[in-house]
Amino acid sequence: MRDKDNKIELQLLAVSMNFDVVILWSPVKYQYPSHSLFIMKYFELFDIPVQLQVDKASLREKYFKLSRKFHPDYFVNNSSEDQGNALESSALLNKAFKTFSSIDETLKYVLQEKGLLQEEEKYQLSPEFLMEMMELNEAVSDANISDNPSDRINIIGQLKETEKELYAPVQNIIENYQEGVTTEEELLQVKDYYFRKKYINRLVNQLDQKS
Repeated sequence: MRDKDNKIELQLLAVSMNFDVVILWSPVKYQYPSHSLFIMKYFELFDIPVQLQVDKASLREKYFKLSRKFHPDYFVNNSSEDQGNALESSALLNKAFKTFSSIDETLKYVLQEKGLLQEEEKYQLSPEFLMEMMELNEAVSDANISDNPSDRINIIGQLKETEKELYAPVQNIIENYQEGVTTEEELLQVKDYYFRKKYINRLVNQLDQKS
């Protein structure tokens, strides 16, 4: 094993998602909302309570409803200001949908909205956890160059088990979050989980990229 002082270089996984929406429209004039949609928060936009994981089925249903309601094609006969607002609103809708489609991104968004997480924050995790990640990182590297398929299967199992162990202490907080009831201390536990999970995501991604 490498010397314990060696650092694991981490790279954030940027996930891009494309959503193809077929919209049936007719060129009539629509009244744009009295307030600008693009300044709304994501949860307000989807008209759902603040939560740490969003139900995927209801999310998709609301997304398509809002897509039809605010699609820029509906505002072709409106003022240029309304058309510009529609474009920004549609972009915000897609961004919110992408965020809520990922529990990790939803956690990040809520923590940032609460002022508990900063963009590009250098979060300090425990030395014990970092040592464990170094060992898993070596195991992933070994599995990627091994000709034995069982090595890859074994490390995948280890990563899944580690992920379950990380989730267990915060499962109740995430799945039963209540605005105004869940404490800041509990949200900080979720923050710690979020950063630990990023390590696991990176290692899984390394395996997924193996040709």
